[in-house]
Amino acid sequence: MVDESGRNIDAALEKNPIYMGSTEYEMIELFRKINVSRPVALTLACLAKGREISSQSIEVVSGLRQPEVSVAMRYLRENDWIHIREEKKSKGKGRPIKLYKLTVPMDRIVGKIEQEIIAESRHVLQNIERLKNIA
Repeated sequence: MVDESGRNIDAALEKNPIYMGSTEYEMIELFRKINVSRPVALTLACLAKGREISSQSIEVVSGLRQPEVSVAMRYLRENDWIHIREEKKSKGKGRPIKLYKLTVPMDRIVGKIEQEIIAESRHVLQNIERLKNIA
């Protein structure tokens, strides 16, 4: 695969392969503990290093199936957290390969998730207070 500057992306990935290290596994575990879905947690861990990555690479590295990656990407797109770029295949015909990259820092993503959890917790506490007042 070749990027717009003519650089061979496949060769670049061979020199710097994408893999899950202890940091990524810890990140996944922490995301799961705060109820982030497994596909989103794994996909965010794959994208966390800030590199552009194909959905196929995400599948291979994370062990997710294609539909799970699509669901995760939809969530990331809805939150405007990723940039999608299409790359023509260097050989043969077929659909272009989609490449994904985070457009916001991970701390902002975590902050947004934190805000959602706090809002949800407030709502639950309000309902508990209502129940106490009814009883």
